[in-house]
Formats: sequence, structure tokens, C-alpha cells
Amino acid sequence: MTIVSVGASGDGIGRASDGSRLFVPCALPGEDVLATVLTSRGGGMAARLERIDTASPDRIPPACPHFGTCGGCALQHWAAAPYLAWKADQLRDALIRAGFAAPPVARTVPVAPGTRRRMHLALRRAGPAIALGLHRARGSDVIDLGACPVLDPALFTLLAPLRALARGLTALRRAGSVIANLVDTGADVLLRTDAELTLPDRQRLAAFAHATDIARLSWARDDTAPEPVAARRPPVLTLSGVPVRPPAGAFLQASAAGEAAILAAIMAALPALTGSVIELHAGIGTLTFALARTARVAAFEADAAAVAALRGAAGQAGLAGRITATIRDLAYQPLSRAELARADAVVLDPPEAGAAAQMPALAEAAPPVVVYVSCNPATLARDAAFLARAGYAVESATPIDQFLWSARVESVTVFRHPHREQTRARADRGRT
Repeated sequence: MTIVSVGASGDGIGRASDGSRLFVPCALPGEDVLATVLTSRGGGMAARLERIDTASPDRIPPACPHFGTCGGCALQHWAAAPYLAWKADQLRDALIRAGFAAPPVARTVPVAPGTRRRMHLALRRAGPAIALGLHRARGSDVIDLGACPVLDPALFTLLAPLRALARGLTALRRAGSVIANLVDTGADVLLRTDAELTLPDRQRLAAFAHATDIARLSWARDDTAPEPVAARRPPVLTLSGVPVRPPAGAFLQASAAGEAAILAAIMAALPALTGSVIELHAGIGTLTFALARTARVAAFEADAAAVAALRGAAGQAGLAGRITATIRDLAYQPLSRAELARADAVVLDPPEAGAAAQMPALAEAAPPVVVYVSCNPATLARDAAFLARAGYAVESATPIDQFLWSARVESVTVFRHPHREQTRARADRGRT
């Protein structure tokens, strides 16, 4: 078959003789390939690439020896220019599906290899062998990572010592995980296991923390709350000039460059906002402190530990009067139309599943500006459809290559409601 395009999951798409779509990993547009049909998948059939008869001129050697088996990267074989253009197209297509004709999508902001500062890896024990890495593409087994050009080297160098540590832990019977964040003061590591720590386990963890010079090592069994095991120095991350002490395993933007691009797109849309901002899914304050430079921010976040970190940092920075942080699970208790109606802008950065529960009230409240930070074009399309029907227009849309070589697309889309802006401007003049 001939590959005609690359789909949302990063697979090449071709057509079988009966016209059905075939999804072929590691294939590029314009290539003639031989593939074996496997199973049904999402409106078509999954296939395995057997041979490339005519290669695309945009095909390049992948940067990692695990490419093709590891599920972390899907597009290392594609040259930078068409790859980045494809990410912009994913954002454009999402906004068109939402109901916005010809949305103004900027060029994708690139992010360099070796700069990812957060890793979430699976641990598996099979007898004496330990695998530490990501899951196989569309599989359940763990690819033991011997290389990763995406990770910051300071994180990658922890993998071999972590394997050695896990090998001797009684608390790791079959499965666990490692979350490591690279913050200003070093690595902040959270280890999860499927059994309780023994005293010798705790001694091994303390020795590991000392030998690797990490800032803090925390542990938890399965999904319980983490406890610190070795705190050698406080983990501190500076967000828009404000030092924050994140909880163990806290969500961070994947790279400092990606975070900077997100903030630049948001602040370009809100350059002189002096009123009130409602921020949804605020986390530890990645966006909050930048917004609070000029505006009053009401931040909402489901994770209690993240809210505590945000509140503590705001208080230490003298911003308690400009920032309020509230624990609220917006998937189960979304803000009401009345709560949203008085905001001059709403900024939201939901998880990959999007903000389906919140969008009806947000569209009804119709604040003048909505800034939606997304990591999933599919859920962005679903959620933005509410704003399209409410009369919003897309002012700008910025794709960011936060998830290097993966099919995921980070983006910042600015929606403005012309009627609401005019109404708010008249009200402001009346108050003056």
C-alpha cells in the first residue's frame, strides 16, 4: 500500500484493497510499504510494517535504539520540519472539528532533546531481573531503557542506580513505579512498590539517596500517600520568580522550555490584565504566579498537597492577598455559571481527559477571555465546541512540542467573546 497521511496516534495511514484504513506504525506519507494486517482498531485495522519499498525523503534515522518498541516515542523517524508542521495540523484540525473555521494556528514551538525534567517509569521484577522503563507500544510489558534522548541527562543517570536499588528491595515483589522531578535543588524521587518496606529496605533507600545526591526520596505502597524516607535538602522549584516546594510526585510541565512557551502564549493574550482571573486545574502554581503579577487569581485544584504548596509559596512571596487557592475536584464539582461570570478571564490547564464537566457552565458564563492549555487535541476539540456554540472566536493557537517525538500535542488556545468584551468595557466605563 501507499501511506497517505499520519494519524493522531503517529501511525502511517494507508488503504487496503477494500478501502478500509490500515494503521502502520513507523510509516510516513508517500511511502510504499508492505504490511501485515493484525486486528481491528478504531475505525480500521492495525498493521505491522514488514518492508519499506519506497522511502520518504523525510525519513531520518531514529535517535534512540528503543524506537519502534518503546511506547514513549512514535515519530523519531520523521524530519523536523514536517513533524512540527504535523503537530500544528493536529491543533488546527481539532479547532476546526470544534466549529472554528480557519483558526489562526502558529508554528509549533520546538523543544530540544535531553531537556525533559520529569519521568514516570514502570518497574517490573521477573526473578532476579529488573526492568525499568516505559511500556511497549500498545503492550503491557516494560521496555528496560538503556538509552533515552528525551530525558535530561541528570535524570537518565539515575536509571542504573535505581535498577540496582530495586533489585535488592524486599518491598518490590512484582511491580512498582518511579516518578522523578528535576527541580532547582536536584532530583525529587518518589518510589512506589507493591509491598511494605522492611528496615533493611529503608537503609538501602537512605544509602541510595546519599550516593546519588538526590534532594529527597519518598516512598509509597501502591497508591497510598507518599512518606519521605530521605530528605537531604528541600526540593525547591522556582515558578515565575517564586520558590515553591512541590509535594512528592508533583505534576510539572515536562520541560522548562515548554513551560516558558506556555507562559509566553498566555501572557501575550493577557498583557495588561488587572482584574480577576479564575484558574482551573492550577496544580502547584505553574501559571498562577505569572498571572498574579498583574491580576487577582482565584486558583482551583483537586490535589490537596498541590494546593498546600501553592498557598505556602504565595504566603512566603507576599502574594496571599492576590492569590486564593481552593481544593476542589472540578470533575465532580465544577464551578457554577454564577461563580465564573464575574471573571475577566478564565485560564484552564486540565489533564489529558479534558474538562468536560466544567465546559457547559463556562460557556454559559461567557467570560470575555478563555485561555485553554491542552495536551490532547481530541479532548480540546470536544471542550472547545462549547465555546464555539457560545459565540467565542479563536484569537490565537500555539502548538508546543512539549512531548518530543510523541503523538501528543501541547497547545495554548486563546478564545475571546466579542460581545462579552464590549459589555465588560461599558460596565468598566460606568464604574469609572
